[in-house]
Amino acid sequence: MIRLNEHYLKLNSSYLFSEIAKRVNAFQKQNPSKEIIRLGIGDVTNALPKACIEAFHKAVDDMANDATFKGYGPEQGYEFLREKIARFDFQARNADIEADEIFVSDGAKCDTGNFQELFSNDLSIAVPDPVYPVYVDTNVMAGRTGSFENGRYSGLYYLECTEDNDFIPSLPSQKVDLIYLCFPNNPTGAVATRSQLKQWVDYARKEKALILFDAAYEAFIYDLSLPHSIYEIEGARECAVEFRSYSKTAGFTGTRCAYTVVPKSCMIYDSQGNQHSLHSLWNRRHCTKFNGVSYPVQRAAEAIYSEEGASQVREIIDQYMTNASMIRKTMTEKGYSCTGGENSPYIWINGKIDSWMFFDKLLSEAGVVCTPGAGFGRCGEGYIRISAFNKKENVEKALVRIGEALTA
Repeated sequence: MIRLNEHYLKLNSSYLFSEIAKRVNAFQKQNPSKEIIRLGIGDVTNALPKACIEAFHKAVDDMANDATFKGYGPEQGYEFLREKIARFDFQARNADIEADEIFVSDGAKCDTGNFQELFSNDLSIAVPDPVYPVYVDTNVMAGRTGSFENGRYSGLYYLECTEDNDFIPSLPSQKVDLIYLCFPNNPTGAVATRSQLKQWVDYARKEKALILFDAAYEAFIYDLSLPHSIYEIEGARECAVEFRSYSKTAGFTGTRCAYTVVPKSCMIYDSQGNQHSLHSLWNRRHCTKFNGVSYPVQRAAEAIYSEEGASQVREIIDQYMTNASMIRKTMTEKGYSCTGGENSPYIWINGKIDSWMFFDKLLSEAGVVCTPGAGFGRCGEGYIRISAFNKKENVEKALVRIGEALTA
C-alpha cells in the first residue's frame, strides 16, 4: 500500500493564512454588503513599475520571433540579471558577491523552504519566535522535529523575540547548527544593526554553523546606518546564505521572481568532518528540480536596475512606507506599543488581548483584516501584525474604522 510521510501529520491543522482566509470568507458570507479592507497577508496592490512592464512586453515580443526566441534558459538565471544583482544589490554596498554566486528563482518562500533539503536530519535548528511559518513547517515535513505541544515543536531551539529585547534574538545558550534569521523581520518589523549581525556571524563561524538570512524586505530600510545584506558583515561569506525577493520590492507577487545567494567560500560538512561546497550542492539541487524563471520575467526584473526602474520602485516603496507611518502613528496614539513601520512595511502591535480575539474584533467591528500574532509562534500571542500593502485611501479608511472600533 502507498504510505504517507507521517511527519505531515505533526503539522498544525491549518496554515495561518488559510485560517485567516477561512474566517474572512465566513464573515463575508454573513455580511455580503460589508466592505473588507485587507491589511493582513503581505500582498501588494500597486501595479508593476512602468519600466518593468515595458521590458516585459519587449521580452514577450522576443518570444514571437524565431531569431530572438528563448527556449530553456540557464537554471541559475540569465547572466544579464545575475550581473545586475551582483553589481547593484551587493557590490554597490561593498558586499563581495559575484554574479555566479546568485541563483534566480520563482520566490524566496520556495527557496527558504527548499534549502533545508541539503541538510542532515539530525541538525540542531534555531528559529526565531515569532517566526515566518515556512521556516518551521518545512523542517517539520522533513522530520527534524518532534510533536507540537504548548505552541512549539520539540526538537527546535526557539530564539525568543520580545519587547524586552526589542524583538532582536539573543545568541543561543547551547550549540546549534542551522540558524534562521529575517531582517527586516516578518512579522515584527524589527531590524538588526551591524553589531547585532556581527555577533551572529561570529557565532556561526566559531561553531561551524550556517545562517539562512531572509532579506526579502531590505528595500524598505530607510536608516542609512542599517545593513541591507548580511554580506556587509565581515566573515559572512563563510557562514551565510541570503534570500531576496522582488515580490514586495517591485510588486512581483503575481509575477514570481527572486534569488538566493550562496557564496563559493561557504562550506558544509559530512559526518566525518570533511568540507563540501554548499554552492555546488545547491547548484546540483537547483538544476535537478528547477527549470529556471521565464525569460520575460527575468527581463522585467532586470528593468528594476535601470535608472527609470529604480526611481519607479522607490516611488512605490515610499507609498507603502507612508501607509506604514500612518498605521504606526494611529495605533501609538491609541495607546498601543508598536514595532516596525519605520524600516519595514509591517507594524507589530501589542493588542493587550488574545491575538485571535483582536483579529475577530477588527474584522467584525471595522471590516479590517490583520494577522494574529499567535500564528507566528508562542511569543506572538497578544500581538497582531498590520501590513502597509494597500492603497493609501484604503489605509486611511481602515484607520478611521479601527479608531472607532477601539474607542467603542
